[in-house]
Amino acid sequence: MEKEYESCTLCPRNCGIDRNSGETGFCGETADIRVAWAGFHFGEEPPITGKNGSGTIFITGCNLRCAFCQNYQISQEGMGRVVTRDEFAELCLLLEREGAENINIVTGSHAIPGIATGLRLAKNKGLAVPVLWNTSAYETEEAIELLKGLVDGWMPDLKTLNPLLSESVFQAADYPSTAKKAIRKMVELSPLKKTAAGEGGYPQGKLLSGVIVRHLAIPGKLADTELVLKWFAEHLKGRAVLSLMTQYTPVKANPKNQTIDAFPNRLIQQNEYERLTEILSELDIEDGYMQELVEDTEWLPDFARPQPFSNELARPVWHWKSDR
Repeated sequence: MEKEYESCTLCPRNCGIDRNSGETGFCGETADIRVAWAGFHFGEEPPITGKNGSGTIFITGCNLRCAFCQNYQISQEGMGRVVTRDEFAELCLLLEREGAENINIVTGSHAIPGIATGLRLAKNKGLAVPVLWNTSAYETEEAIELLKGLVDGWMPDLKTLNPLLSESVFQAADYPSTAKKAIRKMVELSPLKKTAAGEGGYPQGKLLSGVIVRHLAIPGKLADTELVLKWFAEHLKGRAVLSLMTQYTPVKANPKNQTIDAFPNRLIQQNEYERLTEILSELDIEDGYMQELVEDTEWLPDFARPQPFSNELARPVWHWKSDR
């Protein structure tokens, strides 16, 4: 196993435990890579999804405890199966062979050294599609450096710049300062580069390199969203792409979600959505995406099933309970 796990300080938790010997810290994971699901996802941003879909791999475990996590079964409840570094590489290559536009690794912050090894093996065997890092951004700059030359595009969340909110909802008061540093590091490593609009079936161009900063608007907390968007406009406009999401959904099956008292636990309302569009206009943020307001909650995933999503949203290739 990789030496970085021997006294783990991969993330800001700085647990200092020996994951190579089987110990677990805040993330709940040893040095093993565990995977919950892999397949084609058709709900990512246009420069990522393309015609064939994004080859998405969901990693088990997480170094945050988001109270409303929609993937809580794998981030907090441990759904997933151990795969070797070679098996991880083969999974990437399988997705590429079946036509994936890219390899999209979800929530791998706590497993960076092992995933980096798997990606090197895959690239040595011919993996050629872009690799994307889909992350909470609760990562150190040193850990991100381990992915240099292996990851082409980055999709970090910028959840909040409010330490009080991040403490109560994400269990990480230092999230704002950490995420800003991490995102700046990603921008440094991967300058924004897309193909020409329309090329290869991508109306707005295919992401070859760069950063898409994602922010999920929280009901009743538009002032916090405005802080995030102002920071983006001041520091990243023209150097990264913004993706403003409005899909906050109460996850009733997650018992942790019942204790949220920092904001109203409901869907975004129409008047809030309209205010979000106004903020984007006021800040002159044009290069990016804003999710449509959807009141349907049926899309929430269930990773106990080989098809966690709707058939319109995803196509399974691999599931933790079976080989395919």
